[in-house]
Amino acid sequence: MIEKLTPFKVARVSKPGMYCDGKGLYLYIKKTLTKSWVFRYKFDGSMHYMGLGPVHIVSLAEAREKATKIRQALAQGINPLDAGKGSSIKRKPTNTGKATEKIVNKTFDECAFEYISKRKNEWKSDKHRMQWESTLKTYASPHFGRMNVRMIETSHILKALEPIWYTKTETATRVRERIERVLSWATTLGYRTGENPARWVGHLQELLPKPTKLKKDQHFSSLPYRQVGKFFTQLAKEKGIAARALEMTILTACRTSEVLCAKWEEFDLSQRIWIIPSERMKAGREHRVPLVDATLAILERLSGIDPVLVFPGANSGKSLSNMAMLALLKRMDHAHVTVHGFRSTFRVWAAEMTHHPKELAELALAHSVGSAVEQAYQRSDLLDRRQALMQDWADWCKSNFETSSEECTQQVAEICQ
Repeated sequence: MIEKLTPFKVARVSKPGMYCDGKGLYLYIKKTLTKSWVFRYKFDGSMHYMGLGPVHIVSLAEAREKATKIRQALAQGINPLDAGKGSSIKRKPTNTGKATEKIVNKTFDECAFEYISKRKNEWKSDKHRMQWESTLKTYASPHFGRMNVRMIETSHILKALEPIWYTKTETATRVRERIERVLSWATTLGYRTGENPARWVGHLQELLPKPTKLKKDQHFSSLPYRQVGKFFTQLAKEKGIAARALEMTILTACRTSEVLCAKWEEFDLSQRIWIIPSERMKAGREHRVPLVDATLAILERLSGIDPVLVFPGANSGKSLSNMAMLALLKRMDHAHVTVHGFRSTFRVWAAEMTHHPKELAELALAHSVGSAVEQAYQRSDLLDRRQALMQDWADWCKSNFETSSEECTQQVAEICQ
């Protein structure tokens, strides 16, 4: 049956949904109660949706006229979406043996797969790629994964986010950002048009509470700096590569992966410097680490164990697992402390117990210092001054400052003179 709708019904109906006029023409009412015309059709085995305009611009009679033209195009083997763009016309396969062009309509899952495939080389690890795939598959795909990206709207995004926005806020935030980027990519390639329904500013921020209001940041558990000396004395008695890796991590204030994946070729022992290449750094910038007597001693103990890796693991050619240091902390009855937390310990110590400028501590942590303009003019990483800072930190770590606050302050002042 065709022409099921009437002008009166089109004007009066207000419940969100799809209302069929017949043979592919639908009145589509969004949750916002805006009405538009949509033509639904199948081409080359895939279902497609083509917008024909809003009801306040396109009347029922005009929508039927457009639908008739679309049916005529389909009868000739032409995809009306391609023809409407003025691009080369796409026809169904014939027995002429000529190849057909690729269908330009995509589902969200298809767009997500292509986006991840094209961007994965920019990401530093397979883990990052797997997180993208896992979160989108778990939280987005069940709601609109098989939908044509042209049809995805705010209501679909909310269905995916609202169930986890209050209980898994950090995950939900990342899911939203990833959906937004996939849809933005799809828009750039012409797979969809209009505003991005997953954008936060000026859109979802009006519908969902701010993540910062729901859940405070959880920082890595760290060891108070006044307990570092006693801990380091205990650590020095531990045997094995994991213990030496943890010592190196603490003394250099580097990230876990930067230490565990270190290679001998990165070290210039005569110049007392360790150069971590940009591809191994979180910020993508080369980082120079000054070496002090304590770190040089660790490297000397490890020399000759492996020709390539400083901290080799049990498997040949593989570095030590980060779980090895966590297991070590557990054996030492410090399971409440994280390896990454020692960076915080270092930063608090530098601020409270030394006169070194905060910029030196931030540079030691491989953080960006100052505005973009300041960074453009301040191109030195202040290596020589950081050498003194790291020597003071090593002295602090290797001294057992289990004393009162006043005595502790006096002792460190002597170190930092």
